[in-house]
Amino acid sequence: MSRDGKQLHFTELVWESTEQNLPIPPRDPAEAGVPKLPTAKPKKKAPKEAAVQLQLWDMEETQEPATTTESQFVARARELADHKEPAALFVPFKSYWPTYGHMTGAQGRWYFFWRDEVRQGRYPKTDLSYIFLHVYELINGVGWDEPREGYRQLNLLWEAYRDQYKRLDQYLGGWIADFSFVHHLEIPLSDIAARSRGLAGDLAELELMRCLSAAPEQLSFEVLTVMSDYDISKSKFYTGEGQAAAERYIPQVVALIDAYVARKHGLNLIGMFQPGPAVVRERYLFRSAVYDISLYGYSVLVPVVRISKSPPLRSLITRLFRLTENKLRALVGYRGRLKDVKVDADMDELVTRFLQREFRKAEQKEKGPAVVIDDRKLQQLQSDSEVVRTLLTVEETEELEERRMAEEDSAGRTRIPAKAGHGDQAADPAVAEADSEPAAGGSKAAGAAHAVDSAPAHWQQFAAALTPLERAVVQALAEGKGSAAVQELAAAGGTMAELLFDGINETAMDLLGDLLIDEEQLNEEFVPMLQYLGGVNDR
Repeated sequence: MSRDGKQLHFTELVWESTEQNLPIPPRDPAEAGVPKLPTAKPKKKAPKEAAVQLQLWDMEETQEPATTTESQFVARARELADHKEPAALFVPFKSYWPTYGHMTGAQGRWYFFWRDEVRQGRYPKTDLSYIFLHVYELINGVGWDEPREGYRQLNLLWEAYRDQYKRLDQYLGGWIADFSFVHHLEIPLSDIAARSRGLAGDLAELELMRCLSAAPEQLSFEVLTVMSDYDISKSKFYTGEGQAAAERYIPQVVALIDAYVARKHGLNLIGMFQPGPAVVRERYLFRSAVYDISLYGYSVLVPVVRISKSPPLRSLITRLFRLTENKLRALVGYRGRLKDVKVDADMDELVTRFLQREFRKAEQKEKGPAVVIDDRKLQQLQSDSEVVRTLLTVEETEELEERRMAEEDSAGRTRIPAKAGHGDQAADPAVAEADSEPAAGGSKAAGAAHAVDSAPAHWQQFAAALTPLERAVVQALAEGKGSAAVQELAAAGGTMAELLFDGINETAMDLLGDLLIDEEQLNEEFVPMLQYLGGVNDR
């Protein structure tokens, strides 16, 4: 066949044979030449399902384990978990889902040098992709031994670079929450809410329920905004000079009202306004991250109580938002008030007193301690010191005399009563009544009255100015019971420990010229004078 013409040519082949009606040979060559057996009754075939199950079983035994990009990343991350590089030059790196394979040699050298710096608490300037790569390591369990250590590293990394890269707020809040779920860490979500510019959905509900159930003092402004129908972000006062004050005091006001309601009705806000049963929600883990689902699963089930959907509770929180803003406006001299803010009169008074004290306290802190020497008070303090020294000397002498008499009694000698005069125990009504063992409480009452009567004038005024609850707080601190006892007293009195401390210190500043309580501890200089309060430090 010639190709010179470059045209197609066809050839027809014809097969001829004299044999006819021959059977078609089988497809399997092995069956060729095998005579066909006589037709027999067909056997009953096994169900098709059984054959399928056998086939799948065989496939499972021979199938290779599946690998994913995420599992390969984790395997490589574990190999490089302790890898370090000496000081290297920064090389820009930008990748949507960064992994080790996406980096060049120079980028890899910088990454491992930078990661070692971060692990030692130093945070050099770097690209966002390097940060995400390190985050992927941490959420996949690489770079820490205990979950709390991984949680700590994630938070430090977020805090160090969030001002430079705003996108970290978009992702790390949810990822750190997921990290706490899979490792069963009891971590408050308030910090996440503050950095993430608020929590939405299930996380906000979980934090609200936790705080209002057991820790109202940990409520945050960002979480509470989920409960309010009043959008404070549109307020001119909030967007102007009042933002810092509103974000600071609104959560404290809600906690204050929660304690007040518990005192008045025996139930806190959650108890009074039952939000309904929990709903189990499925939360998908580490969305948009390079994450190996074989580690902790694809999702977790979280019981969520829709506390923000309680109409009466929403109404109260909304009114407290507006009430607090009005009080803050008045305190800073801002013109105009929000209208139709309706709360109980006692709530209004309680919030007013609280905010006034807090503002005075903040103003005093800004001004700093005023160093003014008052000669009159200095002389009075010197006189008080002499009185205390004399009292201590008398008490020591009386203690020695009692010990001597006890020794004489034990030796079988007759005890001779002391004559009236200096050091005479009977001259002290409290001691005399103690010797005669009167009814319970009698000697203490008389001793307290005597102590108050013989106190300097300004201590008498101070003792009279304290309320019974404030006196109990001073006594608890004097007996070394600590802040826990004060918290119990405050809760029983329908108030807060901070308010009690402020009230006591305010009275002390006016009448004694100094703070009585500093950082929940009594001023040591005043401790010897507490006997003048009657029943306080009477041990």
